[in-house]
Amino acid sequence: MKRICPECGEEYTGRADKKFCSSSCRATHHNRLNAEELTFQRGVNNILRHNRNVLAELNPGGKANVRKDRLIDRGFKFRYFTNEYVTRNNTLYHFCYDYGYLVDADPNNEWVLVIKRQEYVE
Repeated sequence: MKRICPECGEEYTGRADKKFCSSSCRATHHNRLNAEELTFQRGVNNILRHNRNVLAELNPGGKANVRKDRLIDRGFKFRYFTNEYVTRNNTLYHFCYDYGYLVDADPNNEWVLVIKRQEYVE
C-alpha cells in the first residue's frame, strides 16, 4: 500500500504503521512541532549558563563579596537560578549550578556574597 509522507509529500511504501518516508522526515516533523517549546527552554538555559559564568568569573577563589552593580553590568539576571539552599541558620542561597550567591534582604546593601558549591551542600 502506498502512502504520502506528511512532512515532504513524497509517496512511500512500508509497514502498515509507518507514518513517514524516512527517519529524517520524522525527526524534522517532530522538531518543527516542538520548536516553540524548545526555543523557550534554550533561552532559559542560556541565561542560567551565563549567570553561572558571571559568578565564576567574579569568584576565582571560591568565596568573594561582589557589588550588585558589577553583576548587573555583566548581564546577570537575579530571577534565574537552578536551586536554593537554606542553611541551618535560615540563610537562603541561590545557586546557578555550582556557584551560589547570597543577597542581603536590606535593599541598601550593595554587596552580594558569591560562593562555590561545597560537597556538603546538596
